[in-house]
Amino acid sequence: MIETERKDSVLTVKVKGRVDGSNANDFQNQIKDSVTAKDKVVMLDMGQLTYISSAGLRVVLMVAKSLEQRSAKFMLYGLSDSIKEVFAISGFDKVIKVCSTRKDALAAAKKK
Repeated sequence: MIETERKDSVLTVKVKGRVDGSNANDFQNQIKDSVTAKDKVVMLDMGQLTYISSAGLRVVLMVAKSLEQRSAKFMLYGLSDSIKEVFAISGFDKVIKVCSTRKDALAAAKKK
């Protein structure tokens, strides 16, 4: 469901397939196990995500809040139009930084 890549203090988590009630806990645990205290920026690459349910959105919000508490930056990028729509309808795009590309996400991470 996820692959991770770490470069310097940036962790990129590539999310693949579906995130729904049947696997949201696994998704949460995989992300939790991947993030270390050294990670100053965590980015979710949603380019291969095909579906996300409210359970998946809850996990993304929990990750965002957890990272915010320790002053790490969190953002998403590569969302398909349908996934973007889910984030817009839920209002999550107002509380979580959503970028079009990895390059945009890295640029946003460098801003204060």
